[in-house]
Amino acid sequence: MAKKRILIFSTAYLPLIGGAEVAVAELTDRLTDCEFFMITARLQPELPRYEEMGNIKVYRLGQGNNLDKYRLILNGWKKAQELGKFDVVWSIMASYAGFAALRYQKKNPGTKFLLTLQEGDSRWDIYKHVWWCWPIFTQIFKCADTIQTISSYLADWASALGAKCPIEVIPNGVAREKFFNKTGEILKIKFGLGIEESAKVVVTTSRLVKKNGVGDLINAMQFLEKNIHLLILGNGELEDELKLLSKQNNLENQVHFLGNISQNELPQYLWASDVFCRPSLSEGLGIAFLEALAAGVPVVATKVGGIPDFLQDRETGLFCAVNNPQDIANKIKEILDDQELRNKLVTNGKKLVEKKYSWDIIAEQIKNIFNKLCVS
Repeated sequence: MAKKRILIFSTAYLPLIGGAEVAVAELTDRLTDCEFFMITARLQPELPRYEEMGNIKVYRLGQGNNLDKYRLILNGWKKAQELGKFDVVWSIMASYAGFAALRYQKKNPGTKFLLTLQEGDSRWDIYKHVWWCWPIFTQIFKCADTIQTISSYLADWASALGAKCPIEVIPNGVAREKFFNKTGEILKIKFGLGIEESAKVVVTTSRLVKKNGVGDLINAMQFLEKNIHLLILGNGELEDELKLLSKQNNLENQVHFLGNISQNELPQYLWASDVFCRPSLSEGLGIAFLEALAAGVPVVATKVGGIPDFLQDRETGLFCAVNNPQDIANKIKEILDDQELRNKLVTNGKKLVEKKYSWDIIAEQIKNIFNKLCVS
């Protein structure tokens, strides 16, 4: 039987990393009965215009700058036409890639259109960017043949924007084998940062952008004891502002900005930590939370977006209030002080990831979507 030919439009792709990019790589590597072609924005001049990455032939359009996102919309469909016919066009999020996929689908109405929603920004933030082309933006949802969302929150959003097609909630997953079994000398993480072995560590793996609430987490450190340290893994547009906030609060010796950490190194930092916290203002789902649960690190999070899909208060984590550093600190302290609660959250978190968030299980669910689209 011939392999299904799947055309992917994605605004960005590896090595530019985010939850959506990780998900595409994990899923396509497992869907070996499909042949994947991706058209994406180049964004950085050092990235090759073409390469094969896992099970995907990746074509990057543009000159290696931010304007490439618009070039993806204008020229993506033309590049796709050169690559032959496809069974399914798959848009990763309703962003620049969504507009590109919509243009392709209009030119090729016989090709089925799958839209995946992984958006983490609030609905208002998204609207602020697309209000001027709102009727076209909503066409991305209305023209899809199937919509897959990573959370119930995003499924409700798709319905609100006029989607008439089937909507399936299929979350992102976790490469459990990377996070379940502790390996390596974890204490080297603490020693390398000048943190005493007996000190407690809070960790967040977050892009340094407003929606992830990292400023609230830094402010929460003022209400915790001085032997508690915060590791911030990630970078972003607010990095300088957050470093200044840390300095103004006299937290420079407790707050450690570590920049981007590779997926291979990430488990070591999680295992070296006592609590994971991201007090998000909005969230599509959040692979980072699931990775922490898989690594056996109890989670403190806000009750926003897709987080309630996996976090049940006092069962798989603790909810804290939004924009409330005092409450964030209280919940972190509760986990650090209550060993019975901590053990319960660790055990339940690992069970949840194993039962529901395995990439193998999720890949089978995505495969079923492709099968339905190709026979309908």
